[in-house]
Amino acid sequence: MKNHEIAVIFEHIADILELKGENIFKISAYRKASRILKDLASDIEEIDKQGKLKEIAGIGSGMTEKIEEFIKTGKIERYEEIKKEVPDGLVGLLSVPGLGPKGVSKINRELGIKNIDDLKKAISDGKLRELEGFGEKKEENILRGVEVFESSKGRINLGLAYPLVENILGYLFKIKEIKKAVPAGSLRRMQETIGDIDILVTGSNGPEIIEHFKKYPGVKEVLASGETKGSIRVEDGIQVDLRFVPEESFGSALQYFTGSKNHNIKLRDMAKKAGFKINEYGIFRDDVKLGGKKEEEIYKVLGLPFIPPEMREDRGEIEIAVKGRMPELLEHKNIRGDFHVHSRYSDGSNSLREIAETGRKMGYEYIAITDHSQSLHIAHGLKPEKLEEQIEEINTINKEITGIKLLKGSEVNIKSDGTLDLQDNLLKKLDIVIASIHSGFKEDEDMLTGRVLDAMDNPYVSIFAHPTGRLIGERDAYHINIEKVIKKAKEKNIALEINAYYTRLDLNDINSRRAKEAGVKLAIGTDAHNTEQLWMMKFGVSVARRGWLEKKDVLNTFNLKDLKNWLK
Repeated sequence: MKNHEIAVIFEHIADILELKGENIFKISAYRKASRILKDLASDIEEIDKQGKLKEIAGIGSGMTEKIEEFIKTGKIERYEEIKKEVPDGLVGLLSVPGLGPKGVSKINRELGIKNIDDLKKAISDGKLRELEGFGEKKEENILRGVEVFESSKGRINLGLAYPLVENILGYLFKIKEIKKAVPAGSLRRMQETIGDIDILVTGSNGPEIIEHFKKYPGVKEVLASGETKGSIRVEDGIQVDLRFVPEESFGSALQYFTGSKNHNIKLRDMAKKAGFKINEYGIFRDDVKLGGKKEEEIYKVLGLPFIPPEMREDRGEIEIAVKGRMPELLEHKNIRGDFHVHSRYSDGSNSLREIAETGRKMGYEYIAITDHSQSLHIAHGLKPEKLEEQIEEINTINKEITGIKLLKGSEVNIKSDGTLDLQDNLLKKLDIVIASIHSGFKEDEDMLTGRVLDAMDNPYVSIFAHPTGRLIGERDAYHINIEKVIKKAKEKNIALEINAYYTRLDLNDINSRRAKEAGVKLAIGTDAHNTEQLWMMKFGVSVARRGWLEKKDVLNTFNLKDLKNWLK
């Protein structure tokens, strides 16, 4: 799909305009369009063929023209013009956490820094701290940002890899020779970032399948081609490997290539002690093959129940499987609603009615409308009178529409003193109050944790959102004592959020499991800013599954009546 290619160009245009000090509203328009395109579940070319580009909520006529230009010509002239004005390496520095556009411009102007290597040398030579407005502390933060930036290179965010693979699978199944095609590796385990993408296939004609794979429309380069394996490079340099395996070994190959490495090592050690041998071709005793056509056979021969891919990280899953104590993991079909959705009232793209209609089509019982509160000016946070207006509109919609209810809510900012951004007399009119932090990320642990704990003392708080504040590959988690937050959540009966938006996935799997073990409920919210982003609920479910969460642990599985009782 061209969605991601155009989104990246829009993001680069915004970066360049920001470096040049251009109008903030123009920059925001490009960033918003980029975000919408990345999250779009439909193929932008198909939308264009249907003449429906102008119907995409949140994208104006100027952006629509540029999208049409790219679809027709493969480039955007405006981008070709302005990218000549700034070195590529300089734009790349904007991806370093702790360095904003003003900082990048300053270090370029005063120190001649043009790329990441120049920046590292300036830090090593102690030149950065000597600049006015920087200093030793800021230099330390930027160095940490460089480490985050470099550690994320070569990894693909799950939110980008997943739709790419879905598109490739759709393409593969266009030929009758393919019987099965399943992604393996870290993508199948739904890790938050992915290395190279592996896909296993079986069918009637391996060479023909490989030839078909090589002709995938998004291919930029064919890296390898044989009778049983093909490798291509697609957009952003992402490598995709396709392996053809015989049907009688498909299950064992899938288990082998799914990993994780540590899970497989422990499983093979267990097999060896029991007199078995496991490899990608099957499970054997001596030379007798005992299974391998289906993945479940590998575990069954060892006397184990099937272990879901998301659990295969060698975190005790084999041990509890041996004891017959496997959790019944949350499934997407258990989800009855979404707790974190933004509308046109703040920085979202859709009306309340559009959100309700989309939720109903998804089979949801409820969606919580949680626009930002007044102090978050950049997100057009709602002043009390505007929130009152929204409450009235939600009440009207709920009377008129059947099959779904909109829950009255707000994502309320936690202020620096630990109080909330709205008064209690307004909070008590809401069904859902999400407390969250959007400033003061650099405070020390005691101060920031104290702010959160104070906010959680407010009797109207239902959920604490994106609890560690991290942005994958962009910003580290802020310094917060998550153990204290979990303890407070249990004490006050507050749910902790699993934010399903692909750059957050926060709480992560490890902290979600900690919360479960403490008896704290988790609430999954997509943080959707347009209806196209509601599909990301599946990422929140995957985090929950990686954290061993069951249906009873997750608030989204409650029916409306039970949910309202819990909220009371």
